[in-house]
Amino acid sequence: MLELTMAAVSAADTGVTAGMTMADAPSEPGAVLRVGRDASVCRLVTPEDWLFVSRAHLEFSCGPDGTWQVVWLRGSQAEPSAEVRLTVGEYAQTIAYGGSVVLPRGGAGEVIIQDRTEPRSVNVGFYHEV
Repeated sequence: MLELTMAAVSAADTGVTAGMTMADAPSEPGAVLRVGRDASVCRLVTPEDWLFVSRAHLEFSCGPDGTWQVVWLRGSQAEPSAEVRLTVGEYAQTIAYGGSVVLPRGGAGEVIIQDRTEPRSVNVGFYHEV
């Protein structure tokens, strides 16, 4: 099972515990969880006016062997207005626009969507339960 928690944080929220939303899916081949502004395709939905996040921005998908990966889906713009990075413990990695990263099996971490123009971010914590 993959469990996700999401918090949308702006400069006004600094030092405040943000409201968290959660989603999960079993580690079965083909399972998908999406993060973005469009509630019709995403399980975790960001504020609609946060245009640095695409309609469908991140896709967490389970492969045939039960391994999860996260993909930064390409949006309608040639250049993104956000940066995406993955952190697992002390390890940090930038995810390329349109790129993907395999999540550690049985691990936990965070994927952060950072606005390039304002101090706002979407923080998506993950926990892969085996």
